[in-house]
Amino acid sequence: MAGGISIHAVDVAAGRPANGLRVEIWRLTPDRTQLVDGRLGADGVLKDAVATGAGVVAGDYEVLFHFDEFYRDSGRTEPAFLTTVPFRFAIHRIEEHFYLPLKFTPWGFSLFRGA
Repeated sequence: MAGGISIHAVDVAAGRPANGLRVEIWRLTPDRTQLVDGRLGADGVLKDAVATGAGVVAGDYEVLFHFDEFYRDSGRTEPAFLTTVPFRFAIHRIEEHFYLPLKFTPWGFSLFRGA
């Protein structure tokens, strides 16, 4: 089985995990398939079978982070600067795990492949 894709997100402006942040994971190639449309848990982690490799094959991927929904759901009344933010990456060796730690505020974000 593949290594999987995991996400851990923190709203650094509020100083807490991104509980409820909606995340979509799409496999773009070799075929366009939505693997996940879910929300992060209270610990800011996506709990889905994709984290253990379900559906992961070599190809291009896109993760969509729905920041506008997250802040609207949290009661923020100011219009969102960041709306839905895409992050694209490629998986060549499916046995490797792809950990994507995300830190964000209403105005920006940092995302990379972690260890």
